[in-house]
Amino acid sequence: MSDPTAWDPPERPLARPWRGEPDRTGTVAVVGMGKIGLPLAAQYADAGWHVIGVDVVPAVVEGLNAGRVHFDEEPGLRERIVAAHAAGRFEATLAHAEAARRADVVVMIVPLMLSDEQEPDYRMIDPASESVGPGLRPGSLVIYETTLPVGDTRRRFGPLLERASGLPLGDPEVGFLLAFSPERVYTGRVFRDLATYPKLVGGVDEASAARAEAFYRSVLRAEVWRLSSAEAAEFAKLAETTYRDVNIALANEFARYAERMGVDIAEVISGANSQPFSHIHQPGIGVGGHCIPVYPHFLISRAPELQIPELARRVNDGQVGHAVQELQRELGSLEGVPVLVLGLTYRENVKELAYSRAIPLIERLRFHGAEVWAYDPLMSAEEVERLGVRVWHWGEASPAQAIVVQTGAAEFRALDHAAFPGLRVVYDGRNTLRDVVRPEGVRYIGVGRGDGARAGRRLATAGRGAGQ
Repeated sequence: MSDPTAWDPPERPLARPWRGEPDRTGTVAVVGMGKIGLPLAAQYADAGWHVIGVDVVPAVVEGLNAGRVHFDEEPGLRERIVAAHAAGRFEATLAHAEAARRADVVVMIVPLMLSDEQEPDYRMIDPASESVGPGLRPGSLVIYETTLPVGDTRRRFGPLLERASGLPLGDPEVGFLLAFSPERVYTGRVFRDLATYPKLVGGVDEASAARAEAFYRSVLRAEVWRLSSAEAAEFAKLAETTYRDVNIALANEFARYAERMGVDIAEVISGANSQPFSHIHQPGIGVGGHCIPVYPHFLISRAPELQIPELARRVNDGQVGHAVQELQRELGSLEGVPVLVLGLTYRENVKELAYSRAIPLIERLRFHGAEVWAYDPLMSAEEVERLGVRVWHWGEASPAQAIVVQTGAAEFRALDHAAFPGLRVVYDGRNTLRDVVRPEGVRYIGVGRGDGARAGRRLATAGRGAGQ
């Protein structure tokens, strides 16, 4: 099977300036050298563009200028950056305005996170935009790939860049152009996703949209879809991520009902999804990462009339509490009970704690008095300790009476149960250990995996409640 990421575009001369010519390449500044921004930079360099990577961390910039990358989770990234650096097509800088001044296209991929009040937090992306503005020149194209609330490209960043640059928006002769094109990639397979998914593009006007479309056709082999506006492209990204959150919430509610009725939700979902119009996702202990737990709030904050996204957020965030309740049903009080949490990152194979459900899980266990130990194959002992838990080293004897599996790391399937002589229950928050053989007397609880004893206990409880 051919590699969809393999691409050998034709050699094209560098235009100075580049104004959308399909037979030329130009210079692009990528602002934000994180886990999405750096692979984007590598992709553009592969396509023959000269790339200026912009970041605020001196050590990151220094390393990139020496041909070194600062994270390892992305297959092929290191090799691409080394090749681009050797070919003279990649450099990094701390100077936002100078990078923008030299570039034909500026791609903004600086994080937009949530405040404690679950509102968009612009403390990183606003200063980055203000720093870029003075370097814009007539004909510059700015594209935001950072996921934004609907309308932000036009109504927030358009005026911000106008003030910072002194240029009008929308006139390619005397002003700058502005578009939105959402990143739609998954950490660990960014290059595959860039080669596979249609690239959505929306401009604040026709000239901006046409120039942005030409840029992406120049740097990607995937289809490029021009939507009618920046707002349509912004909304499309929020719609796809919120759909996933809502779908997972529905799966989690189905899972709870399956537990009560003694039915295996995996069997139910497999059966339901055999019908081509059913696409039920998988349940779990919750949803983490920079995307799904965050982006629905970009909708909710601007459209409070939307009820389902807010309910889905509550359901998915409530899965941690449900897991702790399950442990309490099996063990009684958790006071002084040793509990081992397996997996601390928000998902397996990605060293990232952003919105990881392990954090509230640890907090909830400690609130109930449990002695919490933890292990993650991607994290050092020092990193684990910083979360306020005890470090368990793979294979060592443990006093744990309960194990909670928080990520689906394949390594966990090889767990040696002999190291846990007092183990009483395994709560599998990702349903990855369902087929692993356990010692007699160790109770297994999977998300949505009902069994007779469990269902009988739930139905009896429900019956008592109804009769009171």
